[in-house]
Amino acid sequence: TSDSAELGFVDQGYSGPKPSAAASAHGIDLEVVKAPEAKRGFVLLPRRWVVERSFAWATRCRRLVKDYERYATTLAGLHMVAFVCLMLKQAEKLMTSA
Repeated sequence: TSDSAELGFVDQGYSGPKPSAAASAHGIDLEVVKAPEAKRGFVLLPRRWVVERSFAWATRCRRLVKDYERYATTLAGLHMVAFVCLMLKQAEKLMTSA
C-alpha cells in the first residue's frame, strides 16, 4: 500500500537474519548503512542525519526527553503524537504560505 514503508535504513546492529526476517514479514527491505573500513575520526554515514534530526525534533517534547514510561506502547504512542504535532505545524506553514 502507499501508506507503508518499503525501505528501512538501519545501522550494523540490525544486520543479522532476525531483523531481516522481521522486516520482510512486513514487506520492508532493510539497507544496512555500514561505516567505512578505514575509518579515521568522524565519518558522516549516509541517511544517518535523518534519524538524528528526527530524534532531535522529538526531544522538543518534554515528556520524551527522559524515559519515564513503563510500557513501550505508551512511549511509541507519545512519539506518534509528537510527530503528528510536528507534521501539523509544517502543514500549517504550507497552507498559510500558499
